[in-house]
Amino acid sequence: MPPSLSHIRTVVTAYLDRHPGERDTLAGLLAALDADAEPTNRATLPAHITCSAVVIDQHRRVLHIRHKASGGLLLAPGGHVETDDDTLLAAALREVKEEAGIPASSLVLTPELRNEAIDIDVHAIDPAPARGEAAHWHFDVRFVFYLADGAPELALQAEEVTGSAWLPFDEVSSPTLREKLASSALDGMIVPVNASAIIHDVHGRYLLHLRDANKPWIWEPGCWSLLGGGREPQDRTLLDTVRRELREEAGLTIADLEPYAVEHVTGTDGTGVPIQLFTGLWSGDPARLPLTEGVMLAWVRPDKFPHMTMLPSTRELLQRHAAEHPLPADSPTAPAGTGPSGTVLNVVGVHLYLERDGHVLLGLRHLDSSYAGGSWHVLAGYCEAESAIACLVREADEEARLVIEPADVELVHTVHMREQPTDPPRVQLFFRARRWEGEPKLREPDKCVSWRWWNVKDLPEPIVPYTRAAIEGIQAGRTYTELGWTR
Repeated sequence: MPPSLSHIRTVVTAYLDRHPGERDTLAGLLAALDADAEPTNRATLPAHITCSAVVIDQHRRVLHIRHKASGGLLLAPGGHVETDDDTLLAAALREVKEEAGIPASSLVLTPELRNEAIDIDVHAIDPAPARGEAAHWHFDVRFVFYLADGAPELALQAEEVTGSAWLPFDEVSSPTLREKLASSALDGMIVPVNASAIIHDVHGRYLLHLRDANKPWIWEPGCWSLLGGGREPQDRTLLDTVRRELREEAGLTIADLEPYAVEHVTGTDGTGVPIQLFTGLWSGDPARLPLTEGVMLAWVRPDKFPHMTMLPSTRELLQRHAAEHPLPADSPTAPAGTGPSGTVLNVVGVHLYLERDGHVLLGLRHLDSSYAGGSWHVLAGYCEAESAIACLVREADEEARLVIEPADVELVHTVHMREQPTDPPRVQLFFRARRWEGEPKLREPDKCVSWRWWNVKDLPEPIVPYTRAAIEGIQAGRTYTELGWTR
């Protein structure tokens, strides 16, 4: 089926919302949408819609091809809409594949425009008596793409094309397109606009999401996949995006999400989609999560991946992550939550309380840090397959190049907390180091941007709430605090 009138109206309306001054220029197109005739049918006269692909490479050049039908003019790849094109974007993608040999998978939608048109040009077409065509008008709807790394060499369609050229923005043949490109921030550099999370537990299992099979318009219908989605205007960073998606899709909050990799997958329209992947640990029960999208969430072991319905790219990604994070030989094999009925595993965090002359050492978390961005916090980390004191010694070296002997630390406070109802409970252990070697260094600037000694009676703001509670408890001689629990 050709593109529906409602789809075309959506594309045109979005375009005019950005370019309201062109409403008069597109009056003929608006009138055509209100008429009974099909506006994408090439037999519809005196005007009909065509589609073009504006392909930009990393040197900010636009692909032009020399069409025979235009008398040898250099134009962007494009042409008439066919009956099998279900969207105008699909027509543009088909044309660039037919005329220049570039598949949709080698093209990436831009963060600025995504699937919206960059330009709608109105131009006259001379009569072609040999084809029985009278003079008419084209409303050329143009979509912009970035050329992906590793795209194949051009394979020009000899029947319709005689040559090609990559032209800088100021030499683009269309005046209306040239003007829009000149005023844009388009640069050809591909950056992710989607984010997903690889969530795993200490037993080597992965939290996977089964998507609806009866919704063919969504990405990966009927497949097991990762939680995540596209960046929205309110998201400052892709870390904000993945956090929001986890909350919206599954009511899930992961305290320590870290960047893992950028992967390229194929979107529902066939274009390439770069996705920023984050990874994090969680140990809860998926059945307790309020799933709002898809069919179910489940813990899955890597040996089950080959037998599950998932995209090959997803399977390869998870298998690679599992290979990079093998379980220790002495790791427990029982999955989380399989102890006595009602058992919920608690995450154990360790914290270094360093006090000198009435001042405590705090670090300012990076604004984009996965936890408490922009807040002050003590040096801290989560226990892996190690004792709490071993973890403390390791984190002190990794985060600040401080050397601490296990015999020189003592437990001075414990916070048992739950920040959100869906979060796993956390046991936060605060250890005081009586002696240490070295001055704090910035070893992980992506997490902490500054170390500073603060008067224990004049703590800074913002500060992580449970950190403040622990410091105040230590000063008061208390050894235990509870936060976030309803009584």
